[in-house]
Amino acid sequence: MRSERKSDELNRSTAFDNKLRPTDFSGFVGQEKIRDRLMLAVKAAKERGEALDHVLFSGPPGLGKTTLSYILGDAMGANVKTTSGPVITKPGDLAGLLTSLEPGDIVFIDEIHRLAKTVEEYLYSAMEDYAIDIVLDQGPNARSVRLDLPRFTLVGATTRIGLIAAPLRARFGLVNRLSYYEPVHLAEIVKRSAAKLGVDIDDAGALEIARRSRGTPRIANNLLRRVRDYAQVNAGNFITGEVATASLSLLEIDPHGLDEMDRRILESICAKFGGGPVGLSTIAVSVGEEPDTIEEAYEPFLIMEGYMERTSKGRVATELAWKTLGLSPLARQGELGI
Repeated sequence: MRSERKSDELNRSTAFDNKLRPTDFSGFVGQEKIRDRLMLAVKAAKERGEALDHVLFSGPPGLGKTTLSYILGDAMGANVKTTSGPVITKPGDLAGLLTSLEPGDIVFIDEIHRLAKTVEEYLYSAMEDYAIDIVLDQGPNARSVRLDLPRFTLVGATTRIGLIAAPLRARFGLVNRLSYYEPVHLAEIVKRSAAKLGVDIDDAGALEIARRSRGTPRIANNLLRRVRDYAQVNAGNFITGEVATASLSLLEIDPHGLDEMDRRILESICAKFGGGPVGLSTIAVSVGEEPDTIEEAYEPFLIMEGYMERTSKGRVATELAWKTLGLSPLARQGELGI
């Protein structure tokens, strides 16, 4: 029963995200240079009557990698087949996917850095020669069969581009790294999403949500959903700056965009370990979270905003972190042996 509730919640969240996704380049806000490069590549490929070159998107979660993949499909007039790295466990899975394609189709592989090594090697010839070699039978009867593939476009998305093997990365013609959004762009996204959800919002309300969204559209839209609930019950379905502030304060998201876990991480480094340096695994045990989650979901924002530094000896809290928490830097009695 518990797993069913969790699955239902995930499905509702996905449906919500899909409802708010822009469907074309004109509706995609931010990442102007990447958007312009992609529009140019699409126009050139269509004029030549060719499939779009392979595309790789990298960057933190929630910045629009999946959205851009579907926009590319719409712009090229192509079907988009979606999968993820962990799902493709053996070469046969990849062969079944690629041999079912039509010319010009787009294959979107999320978390492409998590592909199995054997599967990744099959992609090399598929991307470069549009063919794959399948081994049939075993032992003395084994034979290789070469399957020709239609010209397709592989679009990969990753949050950890450093884990992608160099030979695979080199086969992508268009490599784009998405960066965090400025509040002004997030405010525009919030206003567009509010219009789709049928809730009124003023500029101050949109900007207040944007400022606390950690530079991420997905978080902005999720916060908008929570603020919408508050506005519906307490403010006549109209989101003002004051309404947004009250709602986000109830969610324990401060004006800097720090949530409860962010503060627990910073408080652990400052109050328990004298500001650091302290190891990631130690922080994880201290706050009751997985090290990978802290490293991928929380650290990028904390480092980008100047609350934390990564050093060879461990994580160190900055002066801004002490100030934000209202604490005074402690005198260090030597370095911690982490």
